[in-house]
Amino acid sequence: MMTHCSRNSWPKNLIEVSRVREGSSQYSLLHSYLINFGDLELSEKCKKLAAKYKVQLLSCTFTNLREEQMRSTRMVRIGLFQQKLPVPLSYPIRKIKIEMYTLATDAIKIAAKGGVNVFCLQQAWNMPYAFCPGEHMPWSDYAERAEDGPTTRILQALAEENKMVIISTILERDENLEDRIWNTAVVIDNHGNYLGKHRRNHIPKIEIPNEPTYYCEGNADHPVFQTDYGRIGVSICYERHFPLNWLGYALNGAQIVFNPCAAIGDQMETLWPIEARNAAIANGYYVCAINRVGTEIYEHEFETDEGVVLHKDSGSFFGSSYIAAPNGARSAGLSRTKNGLLVCDVDLNMCRQIKDDRGYGAFERPELYSNIIKEATNSYKRQILTKY
Repeated sequence: MMTHCSRNSWPKNLIEVSRVREGSSQYSLLHSYLINFGDLELSEKCKKLAAKYKVQLLSCTFTNLREEQMRSTRMVRIGLFQQKLPVPLSYPIRKIKIEMYTLATDAIKIAAKGGVNVFCLQQAWNMPYAFCPGEHMPWSDYAERAEDGPTTRILQALAEENKMVIISTILERDENLEDRIWNTAVVIDNHGNYLGKHRRNHIPKIEIPNEPTYYCEGNADHPVFQTDYGRIGVSICYERHFPLNWLGYALNGAQIVFNPCAAIGDQMETLWPIEARNAAIANGYYVCAINRVGTEIYEHEFETDEGVVLHKDSGSFFGSSYIAAPNGARSAGLSRTKNGLLVCDVDLNMCRQIKDDRGYGAFERPELYSNIIKEATNSYKRQILTKY
């Protein structure tokens, strides 16, 4: 079923939340989401394919702040795909990968029929999110080369065939650097060329999952990729919690930043609707937040570093993928539980319009912050003033 991001498509419970939190004012939370929105009608072929593959299809368009006199619109159609694991984890790795490749190929076919220019998959999309201490095997066997591994080669063919930029987050193994593993986003352009990669900068060391036991912190900073459909950055999962990480992409000229994630839990779900939207507002670019769905059940229990047995399941990935615009508007989110494809039209001109209209370029003072950040990384005395 396809849904538009129009007022009529918003769930009644969201409308009620908006009424309770902000009253009946026309400037309610819900209203602020829907400013600068329009419906986006997708082709019948796109709808039929989505129904065939049982993929929720959601579509909308962000309209511009104003019509410009000197620049034509620069429309880009974005597709975000969230998915659950289609087979049990007891299947062999090769079988799981084949099933995941099939699922992604089907999603890309739907997106292509919907005219998508830039398509992004969720974090570690071709494997379970299996990062628990004490069980590196067989999960580390999913790691492959970013430049020309099997996953990249498959997506290169699909990108070229469908003239679509594709973003793929995988486990990367660097055979030229002691076989180290990274959590890496690969960017493939619409001609099927490997454009480059981003290795995740921030990795949490928390009870579950214990990701630092699998892969290293990134060493590629905040690359922005110039494509035929704009300048693209990728900020992976946990990186979304760090404002300066978002700033890095803005300073490098990003117009769209993708945030493929694997998020679970009530605390994360509370932050989920806010963080990408805040980043879009603060940095003047579009942010695309993609999350997994489903619960993954493992053969062995998760355990802590001390060997305390916890449980066999991953927790529930809550989906809810959405796109936020620089003006603070956001799309509706995909389902919390279903495979889904979100298709949105964005105008890259909005990035500069927002900066002009709000004076961000004129009043930004990066030199004020560069010194304090530099000093804070060394020995730093906080600047706290008192009357004594």
